[in-house]
Amino acid sequence: MSLKLSIRTVGDVAIVDLSGRITLGEASGELRESLKDLLSKGTSNIVLNLAGVSYIDSSGLGELVGGFASVSSRGGRLKLLHLSGRALELMHITKLYSVFETFSDEAEAVRSFQTRATSA
Repeated sequence: MSLKLSIRTVGDVAIVDLSGRITLGEASGELRESLKDLLSKGTSNIVLNLAGVSYIDSSGLGELVGGFASVSSRGGRLKLLHLSGRALELMHITKLYSVFETFSDEAEAVRSFQTRATSA
């Protein structure tokens, strides 16, 4: 199953709904291009909804880290939603859970962008 993604907005937050597998090849390139496109349009608050992701390999994990770095370097923030199973396990094994903000509730993820903006 290849990676499918769709983008929707809630306020000033882009939510990228992912389903399928994030693996080496075309799938990871699609994610990279989608993030690049969002940044070029001025979107800096991005949530990756991983609820439909069945598998992430090391290349897919690298794409998440690369996406985080790209968004951060342009002044944006990338957060993860509905991390579970293998993806959650990988985040703990690699200690990336300390890098990414993760959420299990979409409304909470969206609110987290506003909270930081008002406290800054």
